[in-house]
Amino acid sequence: MPVIFVAHSKQIALWGSDVGLGKSLFLLGIAEDDQQAADFVAGRPCGADDWLLLKKQEIEQTDPEPLQAKLARKEKRVDPTLYPRLRNCMGLFKIKPENVENHLLVKKALEGMDTSTLKVKPADIAVYMLHNALK
Repeated sequence: MPVIFVAHSKQIALWGSDVGLGKSLFLLGIAEDDQQAADFVAGRPCGADDWLLLKKQEIEQTDPEPLQAKLARKEKRVDPTLYPRLRNCMGLFKIKPENVENHLLVKKALEGMDTSTLKVKPADIAVYMLHNALK
C-alpha cells in the first residue's frame, strides 16, 4: 500500500541556512511501500546522504503532486529549478517553526493539556506536514 513520508537531512538544513532558506527544510514524498520509501532516502535525494525518515503513513493515493499542493498552501515549497544542488528534487518544503508551534498550542489547549513547556521537534514538524497534506 502506498505511503506518504516526511524526511529530514542535516546536510540540507546546513546548506539551506547558508543560502538563506533557513534550517527547517523537510522532504514530503510518496512511495509504493515502506521499503521503497527507505530506498528513496538512501538514494541521496538533493545530494545529501544523511536523510532520516521522520514519519510515514499509509494512504490510497499514489500521485504526490496534489498532496504537495495542499501543503504548499500553508508552507513554502522550495523551487528546485532555482537551486542547482537540489537536482529537480520535488517535495522539499521550508517549514516555519512558528506555524508548527501555533498548531501544537491550539491542539494541546483543546485537549486540556499544559502548553507552558512546548518545544517543537522534527517529529512534530513531520506530523504537522502530514496533517496539512492529508486534510
